[in-house]
Parts: sequence; C-alpha cells; structure tokens
Amino acid sequence: MDPAELTPVAQDYLKAVWSLLEWVPDGEPAKASTGRLAERLGVGPSTVSEAVQRMSEQGLLVHEPYRGVGLTDRGRGYALVMVRRHRILETWLVQQLGYAWDEVHDEAERLEHAVSDRLVERLDALLGHPVRDPHGDPIPTPDGRVVRPDAVPLSVLDAGESGVIARISDADPADLRFLAGLGFALDVPVTVTARLPRRDVLALTWSCDGAQRGAEIGARPASRVWVTRA
Repeated sequence: MDPAELTPVAQDYLKAVWSLLEWVPDGEPAKASTGRLAERLGVGPSTVSEAVQRMSEQGLLVHEPYRGVGLTDRGRGYALVMVRRHRILETWLVQQLGYAWDEVHDEAERLEHAVSDRLVERLDALLGHPVRDPHGDPIPTPDGRVVRPDAVPLSVLDAGESGVIARISDADPADLRFLAGLGFALDVPVTVTARLPRRDVLALTWSCDGAQRGAEIGARPASRVWVTRA
C-alpha cells in the first residue's frame, strides 16, 4: 500500500490509532477512545470526531459510539506502512545521527510523510534490518508482520519479581528523560524490591554500567516501562 494515496492527516490518524492499540493488555477492548486520540494528536475532540467520521466513510476506520475507534483491514495496512517508516527513521536518527531518546519522535513525525518506500528500505538495510526501534517498539516487516515481545508494564510486578526491560514508551518525553537519567535502557534487568501503595510508589534495583542502582519511582513513569518477566 502506498501512503501517498492518503493525506498526511489521514496517515497520522491511522498511525495514532495503531499505536494506541498496539500495547493494550490482553482482555481489554481493542478500541481507542476519541479522547485519547485527541490527546495523542494534539487536537480538539470535535476535530477528531470530524476526521474519524470522514475516514470511516472512506473505509479506513471503524467507529462505534461509546466504544471507540478501530482500524479496518485497509486502514491497518496503511497504518503498518507508516509505523514501519516512523520506527526505522527513529532508529536511524539514534544510531547514525546521535539523537537522544526524547528527540527522535517529533523529528521522525516530520520526515515520515516525505520519505519514499525506497529510501526506507535502504535505511533498513543500512541499519542491519532492526526488529525494534530505540524505545523497544517492534518494527513491522515489509509484509506487515509484527512480533511483539511478551511484556507487561513494570507497574504490575509484585515485590520480589524481576524482569528485563523490553520497551520504554515514548508517550511522554519528560518521563523518557527521567528514566534515561536513572540509567534505564533496553535489556536492563530490574527488580521490584517493595511496593508502597499509600504513595503509589515502587522501590526498584537495576544494573547500570556494571553497578547496581536503586530508587523509588512513581506509578506513572513505572507504567512507561515494559518488562519480560524473569
């Protein structure tokens, strides 16, 4: 599928819906609320409602009142092309140009509408065909396959449980900077040593540069970190 057939706005909506649904835990509804979609795209609810209605008529989205927004098979195909572009561009910006975690998302957002599929595949080959982006999100294959790690939010682990960091969400740049400052990175082992429910805080230990570190972090930044259980 060629995303050039769509407007940049439509491309953004399809990618945003995919991204909101990608890490929804099993058993939860696979629909994105219009409110979350508006927050993700930085626009007003009325703007989202109009766009969703238009894209539903085009056969790209499915909207069920009070249940949320999903992708049609056609919309999913376009979304995966845009997600692949975005994540390959993020990987290139970090690995080849030295961008920081919290800088790459907005830069890739601008570039993804302008690059050709040919350039994306050249970048993919240059990078050695990476399977995940700098935040741990899986990069769809050219034929649309996505292999998501069997990971859960760090915030759901009980005291004494351990895991290996598989993903750090880029939804909030401030949280990304905070976690990076602590030394959190992909493939780092981390252990929940205690849960402090009254303060909604987790006490953690993890490895960084060969040394053990420890800190207490709140539930929100902890929810940005996904781990595969040890």
